[in-house]
Amino acid sequence: MMELDINSCLKDFEELSEEFKTLSASHKDYITKLEALGNLQSKCMKELNHQRYRLGVIKKSMKTVKKKPDEKTVVEELEKKMLHRKVQLQEMEEALPKMNGLYLRIILGNVNVSILNKDDKFKYKDEYEKFKFIINGIGLIISVINLIANSRVLDLIFMFLLVWYYCTLTIRESILKVNGSRVKGWWRVHHFISTVLSGVLLIWPNNSVYYQFRNQFMWFNVYISFVQFLQFRYQRGCLYRLRALGERHNMDITIEGFHSWMWRGLSFLLPFLFLGYLCQLYNAYVLYQLSYHPEATWQVPVLSALFFTVFFGNMVTTMMVIPQKLREKVKLKERFVAIDKYLRGHHRENSDTPIPTPPIPSTSQGQESFSEPTSEPDKKQQ
Repeated sequence: MMELDINSCLKDFEELSEEFKTLSASHKDYITKLEALGNLQSKCMKELNHQRYRLGVIKKSMKTVKKKPDEKTVVEELEKKMLHRKVQLQEMEEALPKMNGLYLRIILGNVNVSILNKDDKFKYKDEYEKFKFIINGIGLIISVINLIANSRVLDLIFMFLLVWYYCTLTIRESILKVNGSRVKGWWRVHHFISTVLSGVLLIWPNNSVYYQFRNQFMWFNVYISFVQFLQFRYQRGCLYRLRALGERHNMDITIEGFHSWMWRGLSFLLPFLFLGYLCQLYNAYVLYQLSYHPEATWQVPVLSALFFTVFFGNMVTTMMVIPQKLREKVKLKERFVAIDKYLRGHHRENSDTPIPTPPIPSTSQGQESFSEPTSEPDKKQQ
């Protein structure tokens, strides 16, 4: 009986060996194609950089060359073609590996974090959104518990959670940026500032000054968590609608604060945003007053300055984006009116058949054809 079992095992192994030959051939083919893919990627990146260099040279030459009045049409046509080529190169670049930014090179080294598969990009982005949503919920729960129970251990857990959250967020956002996400400017800087702010809170000594500010800070966290929840749900829905209409980039993400693509429903969310910003200013003011307390340590004035910096950055960015977006809406409406007149005039020259009127985006928030969401003020230490 034992001999039969051994023979059966030998037979199974021989069958497995035949299958291994197929696997080995497939793997060899995979390695060959992988090397060919790497060479092709390098070739594409080299040619893409060459295209951009030549475009830059042509653009520089156009600025210095003397333009004749009868060449105006030719120059405008060339500028349109160059702009179109720039867009084409950007689309090509999305499918090619990219070099890590300075921050990622410091944290991760030269590890390639480019995600070339479109489905994998979407999955990573969705994981990022879920990460923010889950941590926001955990932070809300801990803040409520801290309002009920006065526990130094829970306070430290909460502060450590904030440090870890913002550190992780900066790394994830840097990876998203490498893979085509357009999060940039103040909203990225804000997370770095919030990381520092959270670290200072974590090492704040447990004294009377700390407890004078503690409850105010916990209530602030509860409010910001609530606003972030509203904004997360709202922005995510708006981004899906805008992507379906082709108005937004597929790797755009929900952000903290107001951004240029956020518009529809602004009257509902802006009061919450500005109240959150005023809470940051009030935190800065209270901490500034506490900095004169005899038991105040260096953390108090530093926290006051950081809260004021976040408030100022949020307020200025939002106030700059709103009039900019209003001007864009007016220009967009004028452009659609011009297109409508051109199509009608052109059509009358060729036939008498009526043509449909292209939709003109309404300037009212409740009826916009090209809607844009609103954003979340900054979590905890915004």
